[in-house]
Amino acid sequence: MKPNYDASFWDQRYGAATGYLYGTSPNEFLAAVADRIPPGPVLCLAEGEGRNAVHLARRGHAVTAVDQSATGLAKAAALAEKNAVPLTTIVADLADFPLSPGTWAGIVAIFMHLPPALRATVLARAVVGLLPGGMFVLECYSPAQLAFHTGGPREVTLLPTLATLRGELPGLEFLHGDELERDIIEGDGHTGRGAVVQVLARRPA
Repeated sequence: MKPNYDASFWDQRYGAATGYLYGTSPNEFLAAVADRIPPGPVLCLAEGEGRNAVHLARRGHAVTAVDQSATGLAKAAALAEKNAVPLTTIVADLADFPLSPGTWAGIVAIFMHLPPALRATVLARAVVGLLPGGMFVLECYSPAQLAFHTGGPREVTLLPTLATLRGELPGLEFLHGDELERDIIEGDGHTGRGAVVQVLARRPA
């Protein structure tokens, strides 16, 4: 039976974790490109326990973290408090979350795995939600991840290719787009070799 990746699934996973399921350090790709995000507000989609949002807040951004899991975002708020940075958290299903046009200097989606129709909708909203010159940052597992057992969903429809993502982010200038294998050590949730897609794209000024 396929798992239902709804709020209760993630509440249980985050609540059962000893510490932080994916650790408290930022995603390696996000950390490498964070200086490309211009000053201004940043939106983190499917942010979970807050490791990436807190990293960006520590860099001086006003960060809003959105996730369907209240348990995950409670841990995000605690991590922000521990690091003495402000963080806005919003519990919401991404299917219902509006992105105001031309609002965000950066939009971040790290391991955001959604059904294809919903992913296309959310990414289209993200394109419009960026300010001119704003950056979109994504890393997620690719279909090749099914050969590994180191994290991520086991359903191929939730694992996009780079070509798919290019088609779902019309109007953005791709500064970096790659499909690769790399070692991912992020808490107990991601540990070992993985196959990922990475995107850094800019809305033209």
